[in-house]
Amino acid sequence: MRIHIIIIIFLFTLLSCKKTYTPKPYGYYRINLPKHEYKNFNDTIFPYTFDYPVYTNIEIINKDSMWLNINYKKNKAKIYLTYKKINNSLDKLLDESQNFVNKHLIKADAINENLFINDTNKTYGTLYRIKGNTASSINFFLTDSTKNFIRGALYFNCHPNKDSLEPVINFIQTDIKQFMKTFKWKN
Repeated sequence: MRIHIIIIIFLFTLLSCKKTYTPKPYGYYRINLPKHEYKNFNDTIFPYTFDYPVYTNIEIINKDSMWLNINYKKNKAKIYLTYKKINNSLDKLLDESQNFVNKHLIKADAINENLFINDTNKTYGTLYRIKGNTASSINFFLTDSTKNFIRGALYFNCHPNKDSLEPVINFIQTDIKQFMKTFKWKN
């Protein structure tokens, strides 16, 4: 009698499952990005001014060296800004910026360079978009070619994954272009 019950249960379970199971495809979380809005940074101690996103905050790292970060808390990202006086060392500063970009060549799929020239604000520079699973996806510098130099780099506080970070990188790239466009040296 017990064997009949086991056989009936076995046949019931064998015949009851008609659907084939299909696993869900691998995906990423949806990232809701805010509308681009900007406000002006104009601290009296710093020799420059620029527009930065309202959904970020400025972290002043060192007022003596005039270094600061633009922090994207929700996206776990920061733009690190380092300022230097040129003092007849423009070639050295340009080489250092290029070396920072070249350090990403090992992991980079491509590096796109966009020259930036704003004669009105006397700012000249380059925006580097580094594609691939690199530590920094965007690097840039601005200079007035005689006295001032500022370098920026975007870093995320997570393991780089180009597929999941791409929408956020593109979003922040728009902010960096606005930063470069509105950046002004003070006299």
